[in-house]
Amino acid sequence: MVPAPRGKALSMSRTYVVTGSASGIGRATLELLVERGEKVIGVDIHDADVVVDLSTPDGRESLVEQVTSLSGGSIDAVVANAGLASPTSKTVAVNFFGTVATLEGLRPLLAESSTPRAVAVTSMASLFPPDDELLAALLSGSEAQALERAEILAAGTPEQGSLIYGTTKRALALWIRRNAATAEWAGANIPLNGVAPGVVETPMTSSMIATPKQREEMSAMVPMPLNGIFEPRSVAYLLAWLTSVENAHLCGQVVFIDGGSDVIIRQDTTW
Repeated sequence: MVPAPRGKALSMSRTYVVTGSASGIGRATLELLVERGEKVIGVDIHDADVVVDLSTPDGRESLVEQVTSLSGGSIDAVVANAGLASPTSKTVAVNFFGTVATLEGLRPLLAESSTPRAVAVTSMASLFPPDDELLAALLSGSEAQALERAEILAAGTPEQGSLIYGTTKRALALWIRRNAATAEWAGANIPLNGVAPGVVETPMTSSMIATPKQREEMSAMVPMPLNGIFEPRSVAYLLAWLTSVENAHLCGQVVFIDGGSDVIIRQDTTW
């Protein structure tokens, strides 16, 4: 667990859990929180306080056990950020089932806080047309069925494989919307929300935006008129606010931090 820096009273620090903390948005969030004097338990498959594989049931169970031990049984916030973008069934296991297990598994620890907060990272890719069969399996909670459908998509055309990522992120956004106002979350005074980043400069996207041509093609697919592709620190600032004491009333919102792609793609349809 990364401690608060010297010079700030520990009694004022909040305890955060950040998954996917070894790189990208997760690392930027961990660093920002530590700079602000918070205590952070980092979770990843390597280089973290809690090293687990969230694509497996054993990894998810171990996450809860280790965080419980490291935190002493109480945490103030969860940033469920871990995710994959590969056209594989493992992306399904991590992005949806791993994230939901993280949020639900750590919810009892959040309930011990006087100001608990939770946020998950979805994506503007949730706006793209999903694979309906995979989406239905995800929302039904059937991991076996979802993994089976993902294997079929992964073995198909590149276009079919590319549906996996966006579908998992849409399912996660819908899960947040459907659960945030329930007794388990809002009823327990736990704001549950999500963020949906556009194209961010991370190891996950590096191979997609490595050349000027790739960047041009990505910008055509994901229009971001406000400052274009950006650094993970920008998302970290939003995640930090959503999990701060100040955010006591935002409930079930998926906030698009995407340079305007949501506005261009959906326009007025949200109303």
